[in-house]
Amino acid sequence: MTASFLAEGRRVLGLESEALAALALALDESFDRAAGLILDLSGRVAVTGMGKSGHVARKVAATLASTGTPAYFIHPAEASHGDLGMISAQDAVLAFSNSGETEELHGILAFCARHLVPVIGVSARPGSFLASRAGVFLRLPDLPEACPNGCAPTTSTTMMMALGDALALALLTARGFTPENFQQYHPGGALGRRLLRAADIMHQGEALPLVGPAASASEVLLTITGKALGCTAVVEADGRLAGIITDGDLRRHLGPDFMNLTAAQLMTPGPVTVAAGTPAAEVLGLMQRRAITCIFVLDPETGRPAGVIHIHDCLRAGLQ
Repeated sequence: MTASFLAEGRRVLGLESEALAALALALDESFDRAAGLILDLSGRVAVTGMGKSGHVARKVAATLASTGTPAYFIHPAEASHGDLGMISAQDAVLAFSNSGETEELHGILAFCARHLVPVIGVSARPGSFLASRAGVFLRLPDLPEACPNGCAPTTSTTMMMALGDALALALLTARGFTPENFQQYHPGGALGRRLLRAADIMHQGEALPLVGPAASASEVLLTITGKALGCTAVVEADGRLAGIITDGDLRRHLGPDFMNLTAAQLMTPGPVTVAAGTPAAEVLGLMQRRAITCIFVLDPETGRPAGVIHIHDCLRAGLQ
């Protein structure tokens, strides 16, 4: 029984991988037209489909939206009961239907025709209703489903999903979408944490603890206590970083003459620093390796502190 399961799994994956190869070869200038139409939109992409094609459409809309192309899913059955109001004249519709004859799509397609909303149709049937109503038609290779009964959408939905990915990533490339842009749309979860930079979690502005080299021990104490980060930067008259004073430095200098010491005498010169673009996970690793709890973020052009990160900031961001 196990062997037959394995054989069937390999059969299905083989058929679907062959379908993807056929789809890649079948792409033509219509794909360029579809991507160009979406790229030039001032509105959003309304992605639609019914049944399994609808599940694909939801995923495609989510992928487009997360990679820089504003998009949303519209259910074709609900569209005829008021949701057509979601579609604006600045939008385009991306419709998925393997047969191209899905009745629930008729209302959306009629609305688009009346309001001159461009339609991109995806189907395996070039003579279908959807193909006749689409300004741009993306044809799927007309291949049998992997389902042994030829009923369950499998090969067709795999091709739809892959075609949606191809469109989204072609547009991502055209827009010059960067990992920084990606992080803006994925602030949560493991992906968001992986994309965090030092600048995303650092304290800056008024929260930045700074003293001059001539500051007294009492000024240093007040600054460290007031900013509540366990450290302060010591900066020269031009703002460049000269050193750092931490709680540990204060304890090491405790003695009868402590209050007579200056920041220059208390500080550790040439401290470890990072740039604003350093991955936050790398900042945490650096602090752990060096057994330090604070690190300053420097402006590379001026050498001045732009921010400071406490190890607790990394932990609050979910870094490990």
